[in-house]
Amino acid sequence: MSGVRVLAVDDVRAALDELCRLLRAAPDVAEVCAAGDALSALRMIQAEPFDAVFLDISMPGLTGLELASLLAKLSDPPVIVFVTAYDGHAVSAYGIGAVDYLLKPVRAERLADALTRVVRASAGRRPAREPLRPDAMPALPVESDGRTRYVRRGEVKFAEAHGDYVRLHTPSGVHLVRMPISRLQEYWEGSGFARVHRGFLVALDAVRELRSDSVGGMLAHTDLGDVPVSRRHARDLRARLLRAAQRGELGRADHGR
Repeated sequence: MSGVRVLAVDDVRAALDELCRLLRAAPDVAEVCAAGDALSALRMIQAEPFDAVFLDISMPGLTGLELASLLAKLSDPPVIVFVTAYDGHAVSAYGIGAVDYLLKPVRAERLADALTRVVRASAGRRPAREPLRPDAMPALPVESDGRTRYVRRGEVKFAEAHGDYVRLHTPSGVHLVRMPISRLQEYWEGSGFARVHRGFLVALDAVRELRSDSVGGMLAHTDLGDVPVSRRHARDLRARLLRAAQRGELGRADHGR
Protein backbone atom coordinates (compact mmCIF):
# COMPACT_ATOMS: atom_id res chain seq x y z
CA MET A 1 0.00 0.00 0.00
CA SER A 2 1.57 3.28 -1.13
CA GLY A 3 0.97 6.67 0.42
CA VAL A 4 1.20 8.00 3.96
CA ARG A 5 -0.71 6.85 7.02
CA VAL A 6 -2.36 9.81 8.71
CA LEU A 7 -4.02 10.47 12.08
CA ALA A 8 -6.48 13.39 12.19
CA VAL A 9 -7.17 14.93 15.62
CA ASP A 10 -9.96 17.41 16.44
CA ASP A 11 -12.41 17.63 19.33
CA VAL A 12 -15.15 19.08 17.08
CA ARG A 13 -16.82 16.15 15.37
CA ALA A 14 -17.97 18.00 12.26
CA ALA A 15 -14.50 19.47 11.70
CA LEU A 16 -12.89 16.05 12.24
CA ASP A 17 -15.23 14.37 9.77
CA GLU A 18 -14.56 17.02 7.12
CA LEU A 19 -10.80 16.80 7.58
CA CYS A 20 -10.93 13.00 7.30
CA ARG A 21 -13.02 13.30 4.13
CA LEU A 22 -10.50 15.62 2.53
CA LEU A 23 -7.56 13.44 3.55
CA ARG A 24 -9.16 10.26 2.23
CA ALA A 25 -9.72 11.96 -1.11
CA ALA A 26 -6.04 12.93 -1.41
CA PRO A 27 -3.92 10.67 -3.65
CA ASP A 28 -0.90 10.86 -1.32
CA VAL A 29 -2.84 9.35 1.60
CA ALA A 30 -3.11 5.58 2.02
CA GLU A 31 -5.02 5.43 5.31
CA VAL A 32 -6.73 7.88 7.67
CA CYS A 33 -7.53 7.31 11.34
CA ALA A 34 -9.34 9.75 13.61
CA ALA A 35 -9.14 10.81 17.27
CA GLY A 36 -11.50 13.17 19.08
CA ASP A 37 -8.97 14.41 21.66
CA ALA A 38 -5.24 14.62 22.21
CA LEU A 39 -4.99 11.87 24.84
CA SER A 40 -6.80 9.40 22.57
CA ALA A 41 -4.43 10.39 19.79
CA LEU A 42 -1.42 9.80 22.04
CA ARG A 43 -2.66 6.32 22.94
CA MET A 44 -3.14 5.48 19.26
CA ILE A 45 0.35 6.72 18.39
CA GLN A 46 1.80 4.66 21.25
CA ALA A 47 0.03 1.58 19.88
CA GLU A 48 0.82 1.91 16.16
CA PRO A 49 2.93 4.05 13.81
CA PHE A 50 1.66 7.02 11.79
CA ASP A 51 3.55 8.99 9.16
CA ALA A 52 1.75 12.25 9.93
CA VAL A 53 -0.64 13.81 12.42
CA PHE A 54 -3.02 16.59 11.36
CA LEU A 55 -3.67 18.25 14.66
CA ASP A 56 -6.10 20.84 16.00
CA ILE A 57 -4.57 23.22 18.55
CA SER A 58 -7.39 24.30 20.87
CA MET A 59 -8.58 21.14 22.63
CA PRO A 60 -9.58 20.50 26.24
CA GLY A 61 -7.23 18.64 28.56
CA LEU A 62 -4.11 18.35 26.44
CA THR A 63 -3.76 20.97 23.70
CA GLY A 64 -2.43 20.27 20.24
CA LEU A 65 0.76 22.18 20.99
CA GLU A 66 1.34 20.13 24.16
CA LEU A 67 0.75 16.88 22.29
CA ALA A 68 3.11 17.93 19.49
CA SER A 69 5.81 18.79 22.05
CA LEU A 70 5.43 15.31 23.54
CA LEU A 71 5.53 13.62 20.14
CA ALA A 72 8.70 15.51 19.26
CA LYS A 73 10.52 13.48 21.93
CA LEU A 74 9.81 10.20 20.13
CA SER A 75 12.71 8.49 18.39
CA ASP A 76 10.68 8.35 15.17
CA PRO A 77 8.09 11.13 15.49
CA PRO A 78 5.28 11.56 12.98
CA VAL A 79 5.26 14.66 10.81
CA ILE A 80 3.03 17.33 12.36
CA VAL A 81 0.59 19.58 10.49
CA PHE A 82 -1.54 21.92 12.59
CA VAL A 83 -5.12 22.60 11.53
CA THR A 84 -6.75 25.44 13.45
CA ALA A 85 -9.21 28.31 13.22
CA TYR A 86 -6.67 30.73 14.72
CA ASP A 87 -3.45 32.08 13.24
CA GLY A 88 -1.94 33.28 16.53
CA HIS A 89 -0.08 30.05 17.26
CA ALA A 90 1.91 29.84 14.04
CA VAL A 91 5.24 30.82 15.59
CA SER A 92 4.88 28.24 18.36
CA ALA A 93 3.75 25.59 15.87
CA TYR A 94 6.75 26.02 13.59
CA GLY A 95 9.00 26.22 16.63
CA ILE A 96 7.87 22.73 17.62
CA GLY A 97 8.77 21.49 14.14
CA ALA A 98 5.45 21.40 12.30
CA VAL A 99 5.84 21.28 8.52
CA ASP A 100 2.67 23.29 7.86
CA TYR A 101 -0.09 25.30 9.52
CA LEU A 102 -3.56 25.14 7.95
CA LEU A 103 -6.38 27.51 8.77
CA LYS A 104 -9.97 26.30 8.90
CA PRO A 105 -11.96 25.85 6.77
CA VAL A 106 -9.33 23.78 4.97
CA ARG A 107 -9.31 23.95 1.18
CA ALA A 108 -8.37 20.88 -0.84
CA GLU A 109 -5.66 22.81 -2.71
CA ARG A 110 -4.06 24.00 0.51
CA LEU A 111 -4.25 20.48 1.96
CA ALA A 112 -2.47 19.15 -1.12
CA ASP A 113 0.41 21.58 -0.46
CA ALA A 114 0.64 20.36 3.14
CA LEU A 115 0.67 16.72 2.02
CA THR A 116 3.51 17.47 -0.39
CA ARG A 117 5.52 18.72 2.59
CA VAL A 118 4.50 15.65 4.61
CA VAL A 119 5.63 13.25 1.88
CA ARG A 120 8.93 15.11 1.49
CA ALA A 121 9.55 15.07 5.25
CA SER A 122 8.67 11.36 5.48
CA ALA A 123 10.88 10.36 2.55
CA GLY A 124 14.13 10.59 4.50
CA ARG A 125 12.95 8.37 7.31
CA ARG A 126 13.69 4.67 7.50
CA PRO A 127 11.33 2.57 5.35
CA ALA A 128 10.64 -0.05 7.99
CA ARG A 129 9.43 1.11 11.38
CA GLU A 130 11.41 -0.19 14.32
CA PRO A 131 10.21 -0.20 17.91
CA LEU A 132 10.53 3.18 19.61
CA ARG A 133 13.77 3.64 21.50
CA PRO A 134 13.48 3.29 25.27
CA ASP A 135 14.02 7.03 25.79
CA ALA A 136 10.95 7.85 23.70
CA MET A 137 8.72 8.58 26.69
CA PRO A 138 10.57 10.34 29.51
CA ALA A 139 7.14 11.33 30.88
CA LEU A 140 3.68 9.86 30.50
CA PRO A 141 0.40 11.81 30.58
CA VAL A 142 -2.06 10.68 33.25
CA GLU A 143 -5.66 11.85 33.15
CA SER A 144 -7.66 12.10 36.37
CA ASP A 145 -10.78 14.11 37.23
CA GLY A 146 -10.57 16.07 34.00
CA ARG A 147 -6.95 17.07 34.57
CA THR A 148 -3.78 15.92 32.87
CA ARG A 149 -0.49 15.62 34.72
CA TYR A 150 2.80 14.16 33.59
CA VAL A 151 4.50 11.38 35.52
CA ARG A 152 8.24 11.45 34.93
CA ARG A 153 10.07 8.21 34.41
CA GLY A 154 12.39 9.12 37.30
CA GLU A 155 9.45 9.13 39.72
CA VAL A 156 8.43 5.54 38.96
CA LYS A 157 9.77 2.77 41.20
CA PHE A 158 7.96 -0.05 39.43
CA ALA A 159 5.15 -0.59 36.94
CA GLU A 160 2.45 -3.24 37.22
CA ALA A 161 0.29 -4.62 34.41
CA HIS A 162 -3.43 -4.13 34.92
CA GLY A 163 -5.32 -5.40 31.88
CA ASP A 164 -4.91 -2.87 29.06
CA TYR A 165 -3.35 -0.44 31.56
CA VAL A 166 -0.23 -0.17 33.66
CA ARG A 167 -0.07 1.09 37.22
CA LEU A 168 2.87 3.38 37.80
CA HIS A 169 3.96 3.16 41.44
CA THR A 170 5.52 6.43 42.60
CA PRO A 171 6.10 8.11 45.98
CA SER A 172 3.17 10.43 45.20
CA GLY A 173 0.78 7.53 44.57
CA VAL A 174 -0.28 5.00 41.96
CA HIS A 175 -1.11 6.35 38.50
CA LEU A 176 -3.04 4.46 35.83
CA VAL A 177 -1.97 4.75 32.18
CA ARG A 178 -3.66 3.06 29.24
CA MET A 179 -0.78 1.15 27.69
CA PRO A 180 0.29 -2.51 27.60
CA ILE A 181 3.28 -3.26 29.76
CA SER A 182 5.12 -4.67 26.75
CA ARG A 183 4.98 -1.24 25.10
CA LEU A 184 6.21 0.48 28.26
CA GLN A 185 9.08 -2.00 28.32
CA GLU A 186 10.05 -0.91 24.79
CA TYR A 187 10.15 2.70 25.94
CA TRP A 188 11.95 2.31 29.27
CA GLU A 189 14.04 -0.86 29.32
CA GLY A 190 17.15 0.96 28.09
CA SER A 191 16.66 3.74 30.64
CA GLY A 192 17.17 1.83 33.86
CA PHE A 193 14.09 -0.43 33.94
CA ALA A 194 14.02 -4.21 33.79
CA ARG A 195 11.20 -6.62 32.99
CA VAL A 196 11.26 -8.96 35.97
CA HIS A 197 7.92 -10.71 35.62
CA ARG A 198 5.13 -11.12 33.09
CA GLY A 199 3.30 -8.33 34.89
CA PHE A 200 6.07 -6.10 36.29
CA LEU A 201 8.82 -3.68 35.34
CA VAL A 202 11.13 -2.36 38.04
CA ALA A 203 13.54 0.57 38.14
CA LEU A 204 16.97 -0.90 38.84
CA ASP A 205 17.97 1.96 41.13
CA ALA A 206 14.79 1.42 43.17
CA VAL A 207 15.82 -2.13 44.14
CA ARG A 208 17.12 -2.12 47.72
CA GLU A 209 17.68 -5.88 48.00
CA LEU A 210 16.62 -9.22 46.58
CA ARG A 211 14.63 -11.47 48.91
CA SER A 212 13.20 -14.97 48.86
CA ASP A 213 9.47 -15.37 49.27
CA SER A 214 7.70 -18.10 51.26
CA VAL A 215 7.66 -20.54 48.32
CA GLY A 216 11.26 -20.11 47.20
CA GLY A 217 10.66 -17.41 44.62
CA MET A 218 12.46 -14.09 44.40
CA LEU A 219 11.25 -10.60 45.31
CA ALA A 220 12.86 -7.29 44.42
CA HIS A 221 12.37 -5.08 47.46
CA THR A 222 11.70 -1.37 46.85
CA ASP A 223 10.65 1.46 49.16
CA LEU A 224 7.12 1.09 47.76
CA GLY A 225 6.81 -2.67 48.17
CA ASP A 226 8.07 -6.00 46.88
CA VAL A 227 8.05 -6.84 43.19
CA PRO A 228 7.87 -10.52 42.14
CA VAL A 229 10.74 -11.78 39.98
CA SER A 230 10.08 -14.82 37.83
CA ARG A 231 12.69 -17.57 37.48
CA ARG A 232 13.27 -16.76 33.81
CA HIS A 233 14.11 -13.14 34.66
CA ALA A 234 16.07 -13.70 37.90
CA ARG A 235 19.50 -14.25 36.34
CA ASP A 236 19.17 -11.25 34.02
CA LEU A 237 18.07 -9.02 36.91
CA ARG A 238 21.04 -10.07 39.05
CA ALA A 239 23.42 -9.38 36.16
CA ARG A 240 21.92 -5.97 35.42
CA LEU A 241 22.02 -4.96 39.08
CA LEU A 242 25.67 -6.02 39.27
CA ARG A 243 26.59 -4.03 36.16
CA ALA A 244 24.71 -1.00 37.45
CA ALA A 245 26.47 -1.24 40.81
CA GLN A 246 29.87 -1.49 39.12
CA ARG A 247 29.11 1.66 37.14
CA GLY A 248 27.92 3.46 40.27
CA GLU A 249 24.42 3.86 38.88
CA LEU A 250 22.41 2.34 41.72
CA GLY A 251 20.79 4.73 44.16
CA ARG A 252 21.12 7.77 41.92
CA ALA A 253 17.38 7.75 41.05
CA ASP A 254 18.14 9.59 37.81
CA HIS A 255 16.47 7.33 35.23
CA GLY A 256 14.69 9.83 33.01
CA ARG A 257 15.76 13.03 34.79
